[in-house]
Amino acid sequence: MAEAFIVAAARTAGGKKGGRLSGWHPVDLAAQVLDALVDRSGIDPALVEDVIMGCVGQIGEQATDVARNAVLASKLPEHVPGTSVDRQCGSSQQAVHFAAQAVMSGTMDVVIAAGVESMSRVPMGSPTILAAKNGMGHYMSPGIRAKYPGPDFSQFIGAEMMVKKYGLNKADLDAYALSSHERAIAATKAGAFAAEIVPLQVRRADGTASDELHTIDEGIRFDASLAGISAVKVLQEGGAITAANASQICDGAAGLMVVSEKALKQYNLKPIARIHHLTLIGHDPVIMLEAPLPATERALKKAGMKIDDIDLFEVNEAFASVPLAWLKALGADRDRMNVNGGAIALGHPLGGSGAKLMTTLVHAMHARGKRYGLQTMCEGGGQANVTILERL
Repeated sequence: MAEAFIVAAARTAGGKKGGRLSGWHPVDLAAQVLDALVDRSGIDPALVEDVIMGCVGQIGEQATDVARNAVLASKLPEHVPGTSVDRQCGSSQQAVHFAAQAVMSGTMDVVIAAGVESMSRVPMGSPTILAAKNGMGHYMSPGIRAKYPGPDFSQFIGAEMMVKKYGLNKADLDAYALSSHERAIAATKAGAFAAEIVPLQVRRADGTASDELHTIDEGIRFDASLAGISAVKVLQEGGAITAANASQICDGAAGLMVVSEKALKQYNLKPIARIHHLTLIGHDPVIMLEAPLPATERALKKAGMKIDDIDLFEVNEAFASVPLAWLKALGADRDRMNVNGGAIALGHPLGGSGAKLMTTLVHAMHARGKRYGLQTMCEGGGQANVTILERL
């Protein structure tokens, strides 16, 4: 079978809600990443055959095919098409899967997979909330409710269910949250993110801009302490989930350029990773966040690998209970997972997170001289993508 290669991977530094990136229109934010990928790969932008972009809040500034709009705002010529993907939090990881499949099928040779989310400008849940307010109903159809008669599907309920099912407690979650910040702090101070971040002008929500460049993930709490994290109130009485041990609202964009072996040779491109394996599953939509566990097991089995064959893991920190349950179920080495911190510290820009994590994974594999990396994410509706990469 034909293979797919990554030749460039880049992301913005995360911006906090109302923070340093909140003045950027998400279309222009995404366009900056598309331009960076073209520059870093050295390819003629006219050779890009498609842009596949993940985005969850496809409404308002992110509506009407945000991928195509980002192309039109970028240096890519207007003959380059774009399509937008919604697989909830895994949207841009799925964009990578679609790009790889296009290349592996032989139908395309150069595809950009990307993701964007401005959670400042398009708040989480906007498509559902605004539709309901305007009398356009709810996604929970009578058919779904007949099969799942409980409350509406909720990531918060799912996160608490994970805590109970895997024998975790608030102390476990808080300690994990602190470690996420500590790792992100260490990575930032060591310059570990410098090669992957696209410097952008600081633009705030009030329209003010400056000559200062945004290059450091804004969500990192450089003064983080266990006492401070532990003092944050739980989101529901008797629960363990708090705002401090869950992912942060974030503005950001990320992307990867995926090409064929033919393109590598024809356009003299340098590969940085090979896409070794792709897996996707659907799982219980009530507990919702558990899908990465069986998805990883399936991926390893299909790839003929064991957990110890993987050198680095990126498991999205939607809530601390997810990576902790994943570690427990898979028997994986904590020291290999989220080595530069995760979404609890760095932020989770929903549809942009899949490409963001993969960008960080590829760069971490190179920095540490590691061969194999695995990425997985929990996704709305009880789904999960798994991607295994090989460093080149």
